[in-house]
Amino acid sequence: MEAQFIRWLRDNLPSHPLLVVGPGDDAAVLGSTGAEHTVLTVDMLADGVDFQLAGTDPHLIGRKALAVNLSDLAAMASRPLAAVIAVMLPCGNAYELGQALYEGMLPLAEQYRLAMAGGDTNTWNGPLVISITLLGVPTGSGPLRRSGAKPGDRIIVTGQFGGSILGKHLYFQPRVEEAILLHQRYRLHAGIDVSDGLSLDLYRMAVESNCGAVIHAQSVPIAEDAHRLARQRADRSTALDHALGDGEDFELILAVSSEQAQRMLAEQPLAVRLTDIGQFVAEPGLWLMDEQGNTKPLRPRGWEY
Repeated sequence: MEAQFIRWLRDNLPSHPLLVVGPGDDAAVLGSTGAEHTVLTVDMLADGVDFQLAGTDPHLIGRKALAVNLSDLAAMASRPLAAVIAVMLPCGNAYELGQALYEGMLPLAEQYRLAMAGGDTNTWNGPLVISITLLGVPTGSGPLRRSGAKPGDRIIVTGQFGGSILGKHLYFQPRVEEAILLHQRYRLHAGIDVSDGLSLDLYRMAVESNCGAVIHAQSVPIAEDAHRLARQRADRSTALDHALGDGEDFELILAVSSEQAQRMLAEQPLAVRLTDIGQFVAEPGLWLMDEQGNTKPLRPRGWEY
């Protein structure tokens, strides 16, 4: 549904002279009368979909709500400026819950020098809902887009993938500083953050870039939690299955030339490891390559509403 709805938005929303990047990327970009563009992103999280309020520390829920937005700015290699926060609090302990949510956001806001600029608060008899809008500014050579990958580009990722439901989805670190550093030091063609699933978000990036992608199965950096989850589940899923489809890893996928990829991998300029997991190709689609070099079509897997 999401891809179909985005196509409808693109076809039906009126154009505007301030809109540099519209619906369909990780964030929008607005032009201005000044020298800089403004990058905007919004995410809405709800109890029962993005977290389970019962049994979860609300400080961690508040942290996650802000972190997922910061990850979208990271995908655009943009520096955070300010946040506007709207919450629908369940009646009952609304005051205490609201306090805990904001207290959970404050360490990240402090880390990224983010202005908590205001918002709106209300109560109702429904579940907890949090919506955060972030404003940022581009860095490096401008906002990083999903649509710049070229056939022959290498697929470079940060970190590890899979099993996020075992904890990472609450504790992950948005790759803001990492993206900015890479965008300033190397020529990045495209980028996206992995919110819905490594294979699904890579596929979205390839579609936006009018090309395809081949993942080398043996190169995918698999988190230990993906192995743990595969052992726990009775559905015969493998650790690689979880790495490709679990989502909420909030790592980066980057498209770079072979030359730039070699530099990045040799220098390893981040605290988190960079890994080459394949390449973009001219033919549209997504494929998985095994150790023997055999390829087969790969169905993009991950969260879709």
